[in-house]
Amino acid sequence: MLNRLSPTVRGFLAGLLVMAALWVVFTTTGDDATSSIATAAETQPADSGPIEQFSNLDVVFAADLPIEALDTLNLIADDGPYPFSQDDGVFQNREGILPDQQRGYYREYTVITPSSDDRGARRIVAGADGDLYYTSDHYDSFKEIVW
Repeated sequence: MLNRLSPTVRGFLAGLLVMAALWVVFTTTGDDATSSIATAAETQPADSGPIEQFSNLDVVFAADLPIEALDTLNLIADDGPYPFSQDDGVFQNREGILPDQQRGYYREYTVITPSSDDRGARRIVAGADGDLYYTSDHYDSFKEIVW
């Protein structure tokens, strides 16, 4: 799977791994001063310019995703193993919400929902050029994941 991802998305996912590790360290220290991490968006100056996007969809900052989504991003970066046989399968974009691409461009991954007894509705869809999308409602809507 990693070979199918661009260097940009591999770098993005490596950054998420570091962020997730820091989140675990900081949130388990019990020290209120270090109980959260500043996201890239929070540390950018207000006039830093527009966020680079692959789509015209609303965005979600990686730091604002559920922790299970960060786990899924880590699995993608590590090329699995994935918890479900459908993970790393071709996402066909039948709904037409994501930008039009050729078949095979998008791959889908399950984001575990702790209260669900099946795969649940949450997914991450990764594009071959490094674009990443999150859906919490089984493809009815998407947000583009940005750093």
